[in-house]
Amino acid sequence: MKKFLENNYVKFGIVAILYLLWVIWLGNYWFLLGLPIVYDIYVSKKVNWAFWKKRDGKNSVVIEWLDALIFAVIAVTIINIFLFQNYRIPTPSMEKTLLVGDHLFVSKLAYGPRLPNTPVAMPFTQNTLPFTNGRGKSWSNLIIRPYKRLAGFNRVKNNDVVVFNFPAGDTVVLELTEVSYYEIVRSKADDLLKEDKVAKKATRTREQYLAEARSFIWKNAHVIYRPVDRRDNYVKRCVGIPGDVITIKQGQLYVNDRVQGDNGTQQTAYWVTTNGTDITNNAFERLDISVSDRVETKQNLYWLPMTKSNASKISGFVNVTSVAPEIAKPGEYNSGIFPHNPAIAWNQDNFGPLKIPSKGETVKIDTANICFYDMIIQNYEHNDLKIKDGVIYINGKVADSYTFKMDYYWMMGDNRHSSADSRYWGFVPEDHIIGKPKVIWLSVNKDGQGLKKFRFNRMFRVIR
Repeated sequence: MKKFLENNYVKFGIVAILYLLWVIWLGNYWFLLGLPIVYDIYVSKKVNWAFWKKRDGKNSVVIEWLDALIFAVIAVTIINIFLFQNYRIPTPSMEKTLLVGDHLFVSKLAYGPRLPNTPVAMPFTQNTLPFTNGRGKSWSNLIIRPYKRLAGFNRVKNNDVVVFNFPAGDTVVLELTEVSYYEIVRSKADDLLKEDKVAKKATRTREQYLAEARSFIWKNAHVIYRPVDRRDNYVKRCVGIPGDVITIKQGQLYVNDRVQGDNGTQQTAYWVTTNGTDITNNAFERLDISVSDRVETKQNLYWLPMTKSNASKISGFVNVTSVAPEIAKPGEYNSGIFPHNPAIAWNQDNFGPLKIPSKGETVKIDTANICFYDMIIQNYEHNDLKIKDGVIYINGKVADSYTFKMDYYWMMGDNRHSSADSRYWGFVPEDHIIGKPKVIWLSVNKDGQGLKKFRFNRMFRVIR
């Protein structure tokens, strides 16, 4: 058997079959031109494809290491594109499902691997080069490919935990990368309005302030565009799929008018009042409330993100006098909440109803509801959108309806009051979906010391 497998024609046959299956999956039959190369590598051997090393004779140690490095980079890159990739959780937006310091295996096969939009890039970097202070671009615009996803095992379903590219990360202010460009524009527009009011000048329309804010930022900061696959990676729970209607009432999520139950790990912010004595670190550790989550506003008042179970436990402490969830009031407008329109007075705890767009669906549009769809029409589906004298123009033509080219999703963090999610920036397009986290393979607690730095009880835990 060993001798049979060592035959060059047998090796070629096995590799050729695997290569053909890959080409069929890829759906690009131009890659069949690679079959002669496979034949030459295993049978004819006319060309030394690994030109950096000798085909016959001994190579130096440096060349052997270089050969191993090149092979490793190519192998890991292929695995990351088509099979799975490692991601680390940097923020507490998904606590207690996922903790800061969790390292995840994210399956690309779950929803189908997405081919890179920018295949010419530095390996193992997302959007910036190391040691460039965020200024060095890690990809090239030499080749920009349209969105294409290969067949996967499943589609995104309700309550799936999903890794995706940050939709509002298409435009980035390099001086303030941690804040969305669109949030910066809105904040500057608000400041301009306040300045006019203080100076007792005539106020202008919201669009005029936004236009002035955009102009100011582009003149006074470094602003860049990032393709879809080079936007920052986020992980949230998909609570709404195409066609679903999302509603939030007093912090309770409804999907298609059905109450969505608490999965046991969902957190809400609570105000916890004591009789004047402190809650001990040991008590916080027993509840698994990390140091970074604790905010003591004054001696007897804490702001804490907690599960319902932890809220019940802490209310039983002898020195705790009250535990109350922090819930915004209905009709209390929050300018940071999608669709960022004062006429639609929504907040993080009272939102909707809002229907999630699906591919092929046509909606009526007007100046009252265009705020829900302007990012989709302009940024995600690349149309020219203009509004003049109350009339909407798409690609230069008057429009009173729009047909969506992609499916969209609604993502929310399990840590409801410490999560920048769809409530703040809206829909997630299908071409931004990366994959599904399957397993926590490593968990590191930055607050721990020695072996306590590793959360051994979380390692190799399946993500639900």
